[in-house]
Amino acid sequence: MSDDLPVMAEGLEVNESEDGVVIFDASTDRVHHLNNTAALVLELCDGKRGIEQIAELLGDAFGLDEPPVTESRQCLARLQAQGLVS
Repeated sequence: MSDDLPVMAEGLEVNESEDGVVIFDASTDRVHHLNNTAALVLELCDGKRGIEQIAELLGDAFGLDEPPVTESRQCLARLQAQGLVS
């Protein structure tokens, strides 16, 4: 994962569910379930935004007083470990 501009992995099949999204990764034959927050972080990983921008957008989306930079970094690290973000 680039710390500057994270990018969602290619070839993911993303389907909405009641409490987030279900993602099928055909390259690994794995299914992932993300809550709404993680799903939004993944969606924002378009290669055009850095962690600071992602955290700001999350803060705005959830009405937070401060951007959740630390939490955003942690979420990105988990998405990377699952192979969903590079």
